Amino acid sequence: MSVPLRRRMLWGFLVLALLVVAGAAALQRLRKPEPPPLLGHVPEFALTNRDGRTIRRADLDGRPWIADFVFTRCPASCPMMSARMARLNRELAADLPVRLVSISVDPTHDTPAVLQRYAESFQATDRWLFLTGTREDVRRLCIEGFKLGLDMAPAPGMGSEPILHSTRFVLVDGQGGIRGYYEAFDEESTARLERDLLALKDS
Repeated sequence: MSVPLRRRMLWGFLVLALLVVAGAAALQRLRKPEPPPLLGHVPEFALTNRDGRTIRRADLDGRPWIADFVFTRCPASCPMMSARMARLNRELAADLPVRLVSISVDPTHDTPAVLQRYAESFQATDRWLFLTGTREDVRRLCIEGFKLGLDMAPAPGMGSEPILHSTRFVLVDGQGGIRGYYEAFDEESTARLERDLLALKDS
């Protein structure tokens, strides 16, 4: 075999290899991300939104939603969580079919009017719900439904934040299935939340 022929064959193999690699990369880009696993289900509930409407779990069916538990008198973690949720609200496309749902763990104080003022302080849009209800309904939903820790009784030594609650965001699919828990103060975790949300939307 002549040297020029060997060179042409070598170049042919190199070009073929590059085409295979490029094709694999293109397929990887086109492949839809896998939606996160199902971890449980949110039970039925009926809570009151900041505008006075009763919101049931069925009202949220058909689109994914992101939930958290906060209260308006919280001086530390809750404003930070709500600021993170507000950033999500800004960054997610306005036409993305998703709801944001903040549920008060201080329902005695957090009336719809109080929640409305709190929502306005974070420039919340209509897709961001702020819900309140009875103490027992909120306690049951948080602990038994979302499987998150909650202590609504005053805690010795906790100063001005007596209600102990989770600082996680929870991703729920359009059928009420819990798909993930994400630490609100961790950038990598919230980035994963956005990826998982988009994977649910496309699934």
